Amino acid sequence: MSSHDPIQLWKRYCRHLCHRPDIGLRLDVSRMHFDDAYLDQMRSRMESALQAMQSLEAGAKANIDEDRMVGHYWLRAPDLAPDDEIRAEIEKNVRAIKNFAQQIHSGSIAPQQGDGFYVVLVVGIGGSALGPQFVADALGTTNDPMIIRFVDNTDPDGIDRTLAELDENLAQTLTIVISKSGGTVETRNGMLEVAAAYHKAKLDFARHAVAVTMEGSRLHKQAIDERWLHIFPMWDWVGGRTSELSAVGLLPAALQGIDIDEMLEGARLCDIATREPRIGNNPAAMMALMWYDAVKNRSKRNMIVLPYRDRLLLLSRYLQQLIMESLGKRYDRGGKEVCEGLTVLGNKGTTDQHALVQQLQEGTNDFFATLIGVSRDREGKSMPLGEEATAGDFLHGFLLGTRAALFEGGRESMTISADELNARTVGVLIALFERAVGLYAELININAYHQPGVEMGKKAAGGTIRLQKEVLGYLGQHRGEAQTVEQIAAAIGHADAAETVFHILEHAAANVDHGVSREAGESPFAAKYRM
Repeated sequence: MSSHDPIQLWKRYCRHLCHRPDIGLRLDVSRMHFDDAYLDQMRSRMESALQAMQSLEAGAKANIDEDRMVGHYWLRAPDLAPDDEIRAEIEKNVRAIKNFAQQIHSGSIAPQQGDGFYVVLVVGIGGSALGPQFVADALGTTNDPMIIRFVDNTDPDGIDRTLAELDENLAQTLTIVISKSGGTVETRNGMLEVAAAYHKAKLDFARHAVAVTMEGSRLHKQAIDERWLHIFPMWDWVGGRTSELSAVGLLPAALQGIDIDEMLEGARLCDIATREPRIGNNPAAMMALMWYDAVKNRSKRNMIVLPYRDRLLLLSRYLQQLIMESLGKRYDRGGKEVCEGLTVLGNKGTTDQHALVQQLQEGTNDFFATLIGVSRDREGKSMPLGEEATAGDFLHGFLLGTRAALFEGGRESMTISADELNARTVGVLIALFERAVGLYAELININAYHQPGVEMGKKAAGGTIRLQKEVLGYLGQHRGEAQTVEQIAAAIGHADAAETVFHILEHAAANVDHGVSREAGESPFAAKYRM
């Protein structure tokens, strides 16, 4: 599509606008470069994708690696669950979350010291943190009954920084540890560091701790043994990146004071809208088709997400995991090497008018953009700031200006417009992208619900820790003997891992934890290490 005639563009906009007032959302794909015949050509394939999604919702075991169902759609519509037991568990869990939050807010569940909990500290990583962080930032207010903080990495300095922010409020801090298996290393490390901080403050960690985990997991057993305040379930049919509307996200949100019923309702309504068989009236189907056309015809694998609202700043981080972990696959379902995936980048407008938008407009044309706007600027009236325009008018103008400039430069973009930003809208956005990911995966014939690359990364990290143990053990047995990297690697039978041994020793020598010292040599590789 190349016409720049304003009348023709207006007609194209009217023809292809997906307007869904039932979920307060519009999707404009008119500035994507598909031709009008494309939608008809793809109709049968999208119908097949929609049927596959219907099978998924009915309980098909889509996670073939683990022989599991994929049921995040049931979280907001328990009546869709394939059996009464799952339906009852979902409903019971939502009631338990709301009841627990009410007890915390009322003070009927109180900390070891003081009259109540006022801070929530979430310890988790990946899907156990990105969704809750996005929702907390998007919907938090100064009137929230509890403030929320996160430990989402095994970075000692980051953990120290978060704990320093809590400081004297630690006694009034409720810590939620989220780990499906209970064995996620980063989360366990964070939990142990946080527990040590409570102990240092002469506080019983268990009297301030809540677990969100699978029944029978390592974390589940620990929480029972130590008599933590509560345990909320995770289920094997909910993947981490689609877990925001489970206890993973609902519990922190409810404690923060967010209306979780509205979030669930927004997602439920969006699921209904995105089951729509009329392709042009289905925003998730249209998004998936736009992704497919951009990637297959022009190899534009970079998706730039630009939300024009500060509260949506973390949306791109949340979408990075949802989209990239789901779609980044080496092999298709038939075992053919395809190396699929979309790279999600972005921050927010108009901040990026002064940063990456310059390259988007004039640099390498290897992307398509997703602009996100919200019609209602704020509660109440805004003051005029110049030319009879408010700050919100300028923000909207920058969105439209970016959209126009990208199109003039031959760049593709689509625009999502929400009526307002509230808990229901956040639920809609979560469900919209979840469904678009599922439909796109069907179009490119990959499994969106497993993550072999993630597991490989975890195994590689575990191998490094085991090698470190051997290195430190060897140095401990030869205390006082200064040796080079190659000497140490050969001595422990890992001459082929000399590079990893080098990195291990450099890190060990930079910290006081293991008692390793470094003697400089003529080059970094001639240095010697000892205990």
